[in-house]
Amino acid sequence: MSETDTDLPKTLIKRIVKRHLSQIDKGDTKRDTQINKDALLAFSESAKVFINYLTATANDVCKENKRQTISVDDIFRALEDTDFEVLIAPLKQSLEGKLPAQHA
Repeated sequence: MSETDTDLPKTLIKRIVKRHLSQIDKGDTKRDTQINKDALLAFSESAKVFINYLTATANDVCKENKRQTISVDDIFRALEDTDFEVLIAPLKQSLEGKLPAQHA
């Protein structure tokens, strides 16, 4: 698998960052924060590093439980194990209605 096969779409990363910035800047209609190319690359690479780290940790959780398939609950546990439990509630909220009720 080449490096470009694992690149996240720049337009998606930019859209996510811009959406979050607009939520932070609520009411400030004069502000239109731009993201330069290097920052966009840094966001993309950071997301890949985080995904790899979370995947490895979730895989460890899965193996501890003698399973071969990573589940949503493994990801929640991986977030706890990596001290990112602050992300669990927003993730559950984001997944609400997209997953069976037992995970939400």
